[in-house]
Amino acid sequence: MNAFQVVNKEVDGYARRGRITTPHGIIETPCFMPVGTKATVKGLTPKQLEEEVEAQIVLANTYHLFLRPGHLLIEKLGGVHKFMGWTRPILTDSGGFQVFSLSSLRSIDEEGVTFRSPIDGTTHRLTPETSIAIQESLGADIIMAFDECTPYPATSKEALDSLELTARWAERSKQARRRSDNLLFGIIQGSTFPKLRRLSLDKTVAVGFDGYALGGLSVGEGQTAMYDVVNEFGSRLPEEAPRYLMGVGTPEDLLIAVAAGLDMFDCVMPTRNARNGMYFTRFGPLSIKQARFHEDQEPIDASCDCYTCRNFSRAYLRHLFMAKEILSSVLATIHNLRFYHRLMAGMREALTCGDFQRFKNSFLVDYKSQE
Repeated sequence: MNAFQVVNKEVDGYARRGRITTPHGIIETPCFMPVGTKATVKGLTPKQLEEEVEAQIVLANTYHLFLRPGHLLIEKLGGVHKFMGWTRPILTDSGGFQVFSLSSLRSIDEEGVTFRSPIDGTTHRLTPETSIAIQESLGADIIMAFDECTPYPATSKEALDSLELTARWAERSKQARRRSDNLLFGIIQGSTFPKLRRLSLDKTVAVGFDGYALGGLSVGEGQTAMYDVVNEFGSRLPEEAPRYLMGVGTPEDLLIAVAAGLDMFDCVMPTRNARNGMYFTRFGPLSIKQARFHEDQEPIDASCDCYTCRNFSRAYLRHLFMAKEILSSVLATIHNLRFYHRLMAGMREALTCGDFQRFKNSFLVDYKSQE
């Protein structure tokens, strides 16, 4: 049975509703994946993620779990699902982006990447083969081919060399696969060069994967350049497979990307911003640290059904933030992730009803109303 099926699709557009079947459950798309870097979504228990946020899937980080506590320990203890107490699907990235971010601590060659741990300075090696082996040891439902995340800015020559290396690593990643109970996604690179993105797409599709991702975005290229790539290539990824936009983004980004034909998203923005006192609302971002909320009895967002909005005032949430209470981060994270998941659910419902463009335009009008 095909692990992915398109359930609904726009008649005059590219947005679509789909369904991914994994060993740990079905994922309805478009979907957002909270980032659980070290086998935990910061500030929340798995029960809160499931019951308060209604998250379908979380993302865990191969690189960080490899360094600490180690993938072999996690495998010995029953795999990442049992280790973190999460029964629903998990996607693991390949470690390529994290190695990319260690520019001063790593060296790249044809075989892989050598890098020094920022934890204790020890030297480690990641290759396509070891990345796949680590992800399979963790027991993730969706795993990613090992890639080189092309830096920005990059020359055309640098981007070409990078995507060709990623394509060779993609073939080795597929050959290294030993388990059949997961989905393996390939990653398209090419920076902001359309010709190189097309070349990377052709090379990655030729290898053949269960899903395809647009990588190398949200690395400094700016919103306009990112949207250009998303709008041109979202619908060019194979229609019969899930399409994943890595590391993006704002609520506006998600709507634009779904309209372009993409299905899956992850970003640290809702959780990181929560810890900094920034709430997403129907009418745009709200900074709870502002003095005007000192006596405000209203919820963060009257249209929101989350635990935070049902029970607490802006005045109380501001008090928690100003007092540096841990609960501030917990309640803000619940709200922000629930906001994102309600947005994705709204898109899925609109696609079922054939009303996506109206939903998108109405949301954006409200969201930008206080700019």
